[in-house]
Amino acid sequence: MMQMLEAGGLEILTDRIRTADESNPQGYYELERVKELDKGGDTSWLEDARGKAVKIIAFLLRYLPDTLNYRVIFMQRELHEIIISQNKMLAQRGETSETDDDQVLDAFKQHLLRTRALMTSRACFESLDVSYNEILEAPAAQAKRVSDFLGGAPDVESMAAVVNPQLYRNRSQRAAD
Repeated sequence: MMQMLEAGGLEILTDRIRTADESNPQGYYELERVKELDKGGDTSWLEDARGKAVKIIAFLLRYLPDTLNYRVIFMQRELHEIIISQNKMLAQRGETSETDDDQVLDAFKQHLLRTRALMTSRACFESLDVSYNEILEAPAAQAKRVSDFLGGAPDVESMAAVVNPQLYRNRSQRAAD
């Protein structure tokens, strides 16, 4: 999604500290300051983020101050695929998860429910759910939805053009059938 937004003409806030690797060959588009949101530190940088795209994991949304408004593009992916991807990343680093995949799946489901409740309970959030799989199947249609949500700012054709189905490597057995 961050690649799509950037290609569509939105300014992306990233420090490019975490560079591309085998798990994410197009890069991570992260901003280290985001990782400090739950630490109660300085959030004044958010004021300068207006009109720009910032990648924030769902867990950290609760730490965003109510004094600003946020348009959240909430990326959805088949949960089994997330687990497959995370296990591969751990294996590449020589690590393993001590938690059973079914426990991780249950934790993800609960986390999604809490995140949705958070976004509906706080007036500062406006959100759009976007499916990773639907982007791969119909990039132009999903790019149009995102562009409409953002007030028509990103260029739909440019957004759709950067979608690369070859990067869809961590499919669950269900998704592969």
